[in-house]
Amino acid sequence: MELPCLAPPGNNYKNQYMLQYITNTDCKVPVADQVRAVLDGGCRWIQVRMKDASDEEVSKVVETIKPWCMEKEAFLILNDRVELARKLDVGGVHIGKDDMPPRQARGLLGPAAVIGVTVNTFDDIRALAGMDIDYLGMGPYAGTSTKKNLAPILGVNGIRDLCLDMVKADMAFAHVAVGGITLADVEPLMEAGVNGIAVSGAIAFAHDLTKATKDFINALKPFQ
Repeated sequence: MELPCLAPPGNNYKNQYMLQYITNTDCKVPVADQVRAVLDGGCRWIQVRMKDASDEEVSKVVETIKPWCMEKEAFLILNDRVELARKLDVGGVHIGKDDMPPRQARGLLGPAAVIGVTVNTFDDIRALAGMDIDYLGMGPYAGTSTKKNLAPILGVNGIRDLCLDMVKADMAFAHVAVGGITLADVEPLMEAGVNGIAVSGAIAFAHDLTKATKDFINALKPFQ
């Protein structure tokens, strides 16, 4: 499976795939309804993140939203839960630094799965050299209530430094910024060198999730 948003810089990939939506269990909107709203807004990359939910609860959500994602040709991945991702036959996983090692995840999910990995420092990135992964989630960009025990906040300068270090080291992993991103952050982050952004709270807590998604898609259009 190939994600259009993860094509090398310069490819004419669609801006809908430059936005990943991470589901949010802290807002009043049920996860499935969040996904329906952002799909209607044009997002085509969904990460189901339900850290405190049981596998059964996650499975029920995936069973509901998977047909919607297929209808919209959207990529659907799980946060962590590699074994469950294989069981539910979704597109892949995003794994954190304390989750299953990427090589083990690849072995379980096979060559077609999309695997993303969280990074906070260039040492984190360097440790992934030679591994079969699809993208890096660089963060946290800013403070966020979505995640507990945050790594050091990077800001625009930190994100830019990681992007430049990757260029100098000739490392071609696709990379998206994540963590506390708002609409105003899209332009400076894309100019810093990322291939896309992952957003949760700025959409989940919006009055109109579909409109908020469209706003992010429109902000990404100049970088298509």
